Amino acid sequence: MPSSKQVGQESAANKKIGGVPTIHYFDFQSRGRGQVVRLLWEDAGIAYTDVRYSFDEYPQYKKSKIEDMNPTATIPVVELNGKILTQSYAILRRFARQLGAYDGETEDEKYWADAMCDIVLDWRTLFIQAFFSPDKDKTYPAHQKGDQANFLKAMQQHLTSSDLSNSGPFIIGNKITYADLVLYQICHDENLTQNGRAGLKDYPRLAKLIDAVEGRENIKKFLQSDRYLG
Repeated sequence: MPSSKQVGQESAANKKIGGVPTIHYFDFQSRGRGQVVRLLWEDAGIAYTDVRYSFDEYPQYKKSKIEDMNPTATIPVVELNGKILTQSYAILRRFARQLGAYDGETEDEKYWADAMCDIVLDWRTLFIQAFFSPDKDKTYPAHQKGDQANFLKAMQQHLTSSDLSNSGPFIIGNKITYADLVLYQICHDENLTQNGRAGLKDYPRLAKLIDAVEGRENIKKFLQSDRYLG
């Protein structure tokens, strides 16, 4: 059976988004695309219901439940007041707009956040292919030396060459966006945020962003809680 847990107390942020959402996602520690949605909710102080499926049981529920909510039968899926929300990055952008935060204010800010998110989307696709390959022992080390290194160099260059990014620790400066959480999560899932940031020693601007995300009050509390599963 999937596990289900109520997280947090209903807040003003819940009123802004119209209620208490339920997320359906894998029981994959604190990793993956679904975790970015949870991370935004944690940062914003949004109460939510967390429904987790083990990898073994998911095929059964994919046929009996998930396909009824999402024709592509992929997760995360979010339920909110009878509405079904799919596609993790579209979900993030929706909640950012509803909260009036996490999305930038000017068109330049919104563009830059969206552009950085799209780069991470490409990065995550290649990461998943390598990490979940039947030949992971070969494909993932090759990914780390190739695609991972290339994306790290690209993100370091983007963040150091942008006037917006140079005005503060986050992608658009001093204001956090959903794209910062997306970038943080891929670095976390690639095990670059752990072990004293050893994997980011050659990318100081990226490490600065990671530190800023983890330094936020609610995210710091989350990372220190039993809800953070590594």
